[in-house]
Amino acid sequence: MTESHDLREFLMSRRAQIDPASTGLPETATARRGKGLRREEVAALAGMSVDYYARLEQGRIGNVSDQILTAIEDVLGLTPLERDHLRALVRTEPAQARKKAPPATRVRRSLRDLIVAMDPIPVILQGPRMEVLAWNRAATTLLADFAAMSPSDRNIARWLFLDSSTRTKYPDWEDVAAPTVAALRAARDPRRPDEALERLVGELSVASEDFARFWAGYRLFKHGHGAKRIFHETVGTMTLNYETFDVPDSGGQFFSTYTADVGSPSAEKLQILLSWNEPVPISRGQEAGAPRAVDEH
Repeated sequence: MTESHDLREFLMSRRAQIDPASTGLPETATARRGKGLRREEVAALAGMSVDYYARLEQGRIGNVSDQILTAIEDVLGLTPLERDHLRALVRTEPAQARKKAPPATRVRRSLRDLIVAMDPIPVILQGPRMEVLAWNRAATTLLADFAAMSPSDRNIARWLFLDSSTRTKYPDWEDVAAPTVAALRAARDPRRPDEALERLVGELSVASEDFARFWAGYRLFKHGHGAKRIFHETVGTMTLNYETFDVPDSGGQFFSTYTADVGSPSAEKLQILLSWNEPVPISRGQEAGAPRAVDEH
């Protein structure tokens, strides 16, 4: 895809989300062909000509001012993440700056030791493409046996959309799957092609109608914190809190932890689940549930 295509797709998707009635615009006599604001309505609300906005949306204008971008962002009600994304799409960089270094897939030994030490708190470490790089015993018990997967299959997006068991694992599957796609959208920078990410998106768009639907929605998401309902056949459904932490100097790696509210039924269930799968003492280097880096030999 070209940068202009991404810019047009993004702005059109955001226009479609705006209810014209909420903007104070008078009702029009002509029927609307689609949802949301028309180009001319965005232009009027942002204080610019229809021709200028149309050319901007098509990626045919360079050197767009901050004032113009801010006006469009305000009309479309963009979030801070979406504002950053728009500015990245609009503003080009010198050719030598356009190459994107491949994300790091090796995991620092100190980080792997930390993840092991955090057991019995379930922890997984991911790269920016959702690849699962490391995990501990508790994460295996709670989520999936990542060690049994091939390295290429150790990817949260691929797991969610291609493994039907995840729809049982997550009772609110769409609420988990949609932000996952939105996070991949946010990680994708059309100015700095990432061939591995493009292949993943292409594969999942063909293999999963749900993925293609979420991708077409062009939502953006940055992992943070919240709660998820997770089902395990041993103890039933638990409501678990997740926290996400960026790893410095790692090329975009981040790890997620799962805990339950103290004293809650979910905390009791999680404790029971993890206590039934206590690690067996074995030789160093073969710890039960020890995390692995996918490309480590």
